[in-house]
Amino acid sequence: MTRTASIARATSETDIRLTLALDGTGKVEVATGVGFFDHMLTALARHSLMDLTVAAKGDLHIDDHHTVEDVGIVLGQALRQALGDKRGIRRFGQCLLPMDEALAEAAIDISGRPFLAWSVPFQRPKIGTFDTELVEEFFRAFAFNSGITLHVTLKAGTNAHHVAEACFKAVARALRMALETDPRMAGEIPSTKGSLEG
Repeated sequence: MTRTASIARATSETDIRLTLALDGTGKVEVATGVGFFDHMLTALARHSLMDLTVAAKGDLHIDDHHTVEDVGIVLGQALRQALGDKRGIRRFGQCLLPMDEALAEAAIDISGRPFLAWSVPFQRPKIGTFDTELVEEFFRAFAFNSGITLHVTLKAGTNAHHVAEACFKAVARALRMALETDPRMAGEIPSTKGSLEG
């Protein structure tokens, strides 16, 4: 079974085309009009080994919020679609990731129960022109639309760029672990309930 999804979503605020392949090599082609966000999406795909293509047009004359949040929504929907019934996956993943002075921890349960626990304070409101609060908005949209439980905690860090990048890379590595197929599962659903649909 190929674990892929392609989704198009258009609203009055954004127009997004996204393709995702879970069993990729980290190939990335992203263009959202938000440079720092493109950098973070590239890190997410490369370190999770998902192939990701994103073309997004948004109302950037207002701000970056709608574009960042809506890409999170569409990426979450694509992940959920590509996973199917989640047979044979490891389900859980975690990563403690250092980036210079920053240290971020991510833990994931592909549970069908969407939740975001976010404990990542930023010491400044901007990275260039990018609002640091949008990092949380992206991960909330992603978690709730993919149906995963996601915990992200900052253990150390003062540089906002390093903090954000450590979070994206930690989530990527945790995703890589959770999405992998487990040969010992023999195609079974990793739940005592027999379902991972919430």
